[in-house]
Amino acid sequence: MEHRILGRTGRQVGVVGLGAWQLGADWGEVSEDEAFATLGAAVDAGVTFIDTADVYGDGRSEQIVGRFAKGRPELTVATKMGRRLEQIPSNYVMSNFRAWNERSRQNLGVDTIDLVQLHCPPTPVYSADAVFDALDTLVAEEKIAAYGVSVETCEEALTAIARPGVASVQIILNAFRLKPLEQVLPAARAAGVGIIARVPLASGLLSGRYDEHTTFAPDDHRTYNRQGESFDVGETFSGVDFSTGLEAVRRLVPLVPEGGTMAQFALRWILDQEGVSVVIPGARNPGQATANAAAASLAPLPAETLDAVKVVYDELIRPQVHHRW
Repeated sequence: MEHRILGRTGRQVGVVGLGAWQLGADWGEVSEDEAFATLGAAVDAGVTFIDTADVYGDGRSEQIVGRFAKGRPELTVATKMGRRLEQIPSNYVMSNFRAWNERSRQNLGVDTIDLVQLHCPPTPVYSADAVFDALDTLVAEEKIAAYGVSVETCEEALTAIARPGVASVQIILNAFRLKPLEQVLPAARAAGVGIIARVPLASGLLSGRYDEHTTFAPDDHRTYNRQGESFDVGETFSGVDFSTGLEAVRRLVPLVPEGGTMAQFALRWILDQEGVSVVIPGARNPGQATANAAAASLAPLPAETLDAVKVVYDELIRPQVHHRW
């Protein structure tokens, strides 16, 4: 698998990583055995970057990832913090950072976490010097090796990129979310900040496996967060109306290269965007993890295909979401 530098961390990572949200919660139940099998399949396929968070399954995802990664120094494990308390800027203070960091280090079974990201905090947090001073202190104390941010909006990303200590920005980027291409990716490239592309398959919409009759379990966020009832609606189907997304996928299917799947095409599209360090599709089973990793072996998409993706976005998706994120 191709490797790229993950921004200011200086670490080389495989271009397709693994998002471990599914291994914790909010996607229906995944057994511990299945979780370990999924992680194993991903790593066997060349994955070296795993992204989790302290709130995924209230620590379950971190614990599983930590046990799996033990004795595998080639893996880079990133986690996130900040969503364990009410989302107000005054909760983003050093005492809470220390508590969250201690809990995550215990869950992961490490003294130093490779990368800790603020987990989509309130917008004012990105402009608070004290927040980044605290993160710098954790780096100096070797509690974390590097820090980054996970953002909801392009404006938040640009504010974070201007911070000299921010190593990486995690942002929603996929064929339904093109806005980061305009300013965020160029700014990140110029600053040497890594881009971690999340929600790359628009919560599965871009896998091409769903239709109007698809239903999801009650404990799956694709059931209970379609209107943003529990967290930002952009995290579910990239904020795109389900039926509109289905129509967009039908128009994208003819662009899939021979020998590839719709999901692999969607991941390859992200890897072809200059400035992307790693894309982090989730997986619920070993087969999904292996298939996602194989997207890295697809040839880069031709310019006319990239143009065709933009046409579908401009006609169907942009009117819905472009102004929001």
